[in-house]
Amino acid sequence: MSVVRPAPRSEIKLRERAYDVFTEQLLRSEIKPGQFLTQRELVALTGQPLGAIRELIPRLEAEGLIVTVPQRGLQILPLDITLIRNAFQFRLILEREAISSFTQTASDDAIGRIEAAHQSIISSAQAGLTGKLVADAQRVDREFHETIIDDLNNDIISKAYRVNWIKVRLIRQSETSLDEDLVIPVMREHLAIIAAMKRRDSSAAVEASVAHIMSARARALRLE
Repeated sequence: MSVVRPAPRSEIKLRERAYDVFTEQLLRSEIKPGQFLTQRELVALTGQPLGAIRELIPRLEAEGLIVTVPQRGLQILPLDITLIRNAFQFRLILEREAISSFTQTASDDAIGRIEAAHQSIISSAQAGLTGKLVADAQRVDREFHETIIDDLNNDIISKAYRVNWIKVRLIRQSETSLDEDLVIPVMREHLAIIAAMKRRDSSAAVEASVAHIMSARARALRLE
């Protein structure tokens, strides 16, 4: 009976690095949704070895970030209305449960730290927006959602949420990422959720969270 040995740590790190570089390039629009690429073009774009790229492709296919098209090669996730609806519906399903749970189980200190981070962004934004502040707001926004999701202590959900987050970021990037016009409104939408959390009102927190996600969905669909 043959024994399947785990991959050496160096190979695992190489695969993870290839994944990180690919997603960074994707989110910086250096690799574009809908674009067709060969394996060797991915090597050139990411600077990663061909072996790592070949091992990366099944993961990207499983996560829906690329599609293999016969005779044409690898297509980066194409964006369409169906993807927008699916990605935001998935967010709603995961975050309803996570918000409800976090509201009941998070410590007062944890909620207070989250609130303080948001208040700091708003205070700074009222004095004038800078590129650094927009980047800080994006970080606070992402950390808010990921902290709540990770509090479920379910690795499958956390990983799935992060893959979906990449898709959400790609969808109409200017509408769904925090540009200057959205910094204060999005922080205030978060603070409405946080206020309900402080009261330990799960229903109100979930309601505010749904309103927040639907607002982002509407921007992505250009309904606002």
